[in-house]
Amino acid sequence: MKFLSTAAALLVCLAPVSTTARSLDFFKSSQSPIIHEQGKPVAGDNPLQYCDDPVDDILDIKQVDLSPNPPLPGKTLVITASGTLHEKIEDGAYVLLEVKYGLITLLRQTANLCEQLVNVDLKCPLGPGDMTLTKQVDLPKQIPPGKYTVQADVYTKDDERITCLKALNIEFKGHF
Repeated sequence: MKFLSTAAALLVCLAPVSTTARSLDFFKSSQSPIIHEQGKPVAGDNPLQYCDDPVDDILDIKQVDLSPNPPLPGKTLVITASGTLHEKIEDGAYVLLEVKYGLITLLRQTANLCEQLVNVDLKCPLGPGDMTLTKQVDLPKQIPPGKYTVQADVYTKDDERITCLKALNIEFKGHF
């Protein structure tokens, strides 16, 4: 399950979601997040894309770098991210997270963003202003080989989009 936390960290950048977070009603509205095939890439050495045009997002992501890229089972993944928050993020902000293995949905949950910030040594309220984050994650050797797709849609307590990121076809090879 540590892989799922890592996948969320890749997408939310400033707020990885723990897979032990309590699952809630994933859909805050009647609209379902759809993982599209194409999107604007996030700057840096990473497999990330924006879900939609990020021009109105509260978080302006400058760069995200992963080392190694792509992530490797049994290795330490170093995530370095920088960006600017244009508004204060307060308790009640949340993340809609979806992780798929091929066509199979492994995880679909809503998590409180502020409760998860402790995973990256941050706490609410956040910003506004420039932020930089470096996080090391030890990936387990037992990540099943295959292609994973991850999407994280992040909102304020007032349902304003902070950011939406996705990673398509993250492939892990090898045997455990």
